Amino acid sequence: MPPEKECFAVIFTGTKSENTKGYDEAAMAMFKLATEQEGFISIEFSQMGETSITVSYWHSLESIQNWKNHPKHKIVQEKGNSTWYKNYTVKVAKVLREYSFDNS
Repeated sequence: MPPEKECFAVIFTGTKSENTKGYDEAAMAMFKLATEQEGFISIEFSQMGETSITVSYWHSLESIQNWKNHPKHKIVQEKGNSTWYKNYTVKVAKVLREYSFDNS
């Protein structure tokens, strides 16, 4: 869940290809690496059928750009384009508000 103060969300929606060899290991490595980046807040993931959605939250657009251009992330992006994904969409959005419900 993003914090109450201003932040930005990167929404990655993708459909994987048939060849996902090495994907899970790379995804875990990128998750760990992202959490170590300046400006990283949190990440959420969901999958329904072939479609997965990952939302990562960041303090600034600059931190998003730095993550996008991180050398290790670039290598994994190239592998995603050439092998792991049939298609994907990335959206960057400003989080305007947050609210939640917990019935526990």
